[in-house]
Amino acid sequence: MQDDVLVNAVDIARMADVGRAAVSNWRKRFDDFPQPVGGTASSPAFSLSEVEQWLRDHGRYVEVSPLERLWQRLRSSTDDLRLGEVVAEVGAVLLGESAKLDDALLREVQEIGRAEGPIAAFDGICERYVDLHSRRLLATPPAVARLMTVIGGTEGGTVLDPACGIGTLLLESHSSRVSGQELNENAARLTSVRLRLHGYEAQVASGDSLRDDAFAGAQFDAVVCNPPFNERGWGYEELTSDPRWEFGLPPRGESELAWVQHCLAHVRPGGLVVIMMPSVAANRRPGRRIRGNLLRAGTLRAIISLFPGAAPASSGSPDLWVFRKPAEGEDPPSDVLMVDAGEDLTMAEAAWRAYYENAELPENSRVVRIIDLLDEEVDLTTSHRVVTQEPTSGYLAMSDQLSSVVKQLRLPRIAAEPRRDLAMTNLGELARAGVVTIMQGPLKLPKDGDLPVLTAKDLLLNREPTGRTHDAPGLVRIEEGDVIASLLLSSGALPRVMTEAGAVLGSQLLLFRMDPERLDPYFLAGCLRAEGATGSRHGSAVRRDPRRASLLRLSIEEQRRYGKSFAQLLALEDTARALREISDNLVLAGIDGLLDGSLIPE
Repeated sequence: MQDDVLVNAVDIARMADVGRAAVSNWRKRFDDFPQPVGGTASSPAFSLSEVEQWLRDHGRYVEVSPLERLWQRLRSSTDDLRLGEVVAEVGAVLLGESAKLDDALLREVQEIGRAEGPIAAFDGICERYVDLHSRRLLATPPAVARLMTVIGGTEGGTVLDPACGIGTLLLESHSSRVSGQELNENAARLTSVRLRLHGYEAQVASGDSLRDDAFAGAQFDAVVCNPPFNERGWGYEELTSDPRWEFGLPPRGESELAWVQHCLAHVRPGGLVVIMMPSVAANRRPGRRIRGNLLRAGTLRAIISLFPGAAPASSGSPDLWVFRKPAEGEDPPSDVLMVDAGEDLTMAEAAWRAYYENAELPENSRVVRIIDLLDEEVDLTTSHRVVTQEPTSGYLAMSDQLSSVVKQLRLPRIAAEPRRDLAMTNLGELARAGVVTIMQGPLKLPKDGDLPVLTAKDLLLNREPTGRTHDAPGLVRIEEGDVIASLLLSSGALPRVMTEAGAVLGSQLLLFRMDPERLDPYFLAGCLRAEGATGSRHGSAVRRDPRRASLLRLSIEEQRRYGKSFAQLLALEDTARALREISDNLVLAGIDGLLDGSLIPE
């Protein structure tokens, strides 16, 4: 076996505990950085031994763990298209089964298994495999997988996932027996090994679930599924008369409705199906007949809208559709739960439990009568049915806020004399003079933990930090008085002066920490806001880097006067933006209230 292996920029960044941009900088700044020995122009590969030596020479070396070294050897042993097969062979070795690995790799895998434990070793390899093929693999985020299995009540029962990928949903099921089918043969074997290593009694078949159902006729206590979206070649012509289409033949462009009925065919009466669906499946015109039939039969029980990252980027914000196959003799239900969960998966779980137990529902959820959904379009979009804030309290709160801001607002006066030419400076010049320090959030933060993270989306939505991480080198801690801005000022996220310390800066964000006796934070925030507005007026193609923003050259006393005016105007902008959002919800709530009888005309 080759002694040296190849690594790419992502691998080097992970070994040295830096962002990928740092590796790119090293290549540009240091003439002695190792030259590529493979890969492509856009993704070069380097010799691991040469990179290790360079890191040692420059005082940056972090010991490469045996598991990391094994992963790099596995990658170097084959091409990326066959890597899944090699990973499955590693799992077989850790299970004590025969495998097609050369003797040197076989011994190394066995040593890692003894040192790390078979489960930890294989989970580590699988995690790197998923990171490498994140665009190719359909992997459900672990938190979403947990929500789906909790809602499906999978614990202790028998569970099927007919599009199991690498087994993420089945691993979260805590069931007595799991079954899965996966189109790719190597992925199916990898999933089987992974599940058995974790102690599951597992049966995983390879093949096309819709065209060649490996579990035809079998029924399970629960079915969970995250199928491929927008597949036009799902078998429409071959499966026209298939008995699974109890609720109607799925249209050619509605493969998701084929998966729904496939899952329902495999769940026992009284059992639950939880399936991820693209948001457009809720209102696409060709699927309205099947949606109506699912409602009339009392099979569809809930639709829960999630955050965009829970599904492939092309599908937008996904939904979870929850079905229950009625038991014989049961009266059909008369309503459906609708939840606009966003990133609050805990609330989504609480809403389902409350609905199932006939308890009080949390905010952002609503029970909708089935008869109200059976119109010509059968539109099941949750945002059309769920008001995310109580109309009266939201209206009053926003009215008070707007009144308060307007009363306190002191608009700039019209100058008595023509505008004077003011000297200008820029942030780069101020940074070189030591007036301001500019820091950037790390490209990737450790997952989970207790430390709050201010994300780019938090800045965009002007909300408190919602991300979480744990302590690690390279984190940027936010202090009171820091100014936070997006890497792209024209992105719509407004610069913010932080009034509290303690959170960690997320990726795609910049932090400006200044000497308050030389630079006023609200003055800086106003200047950054002006720079972003300039970018927006030129169109989104113009990148406005906040580090190049221009500022008026003023004394600190004048800066503070300007800063107060900027703060007033930025507060008005926040209020106006929030008022637009609440007014949209009030209109929808008013129309729904008039139609369902909870409101009456004036």
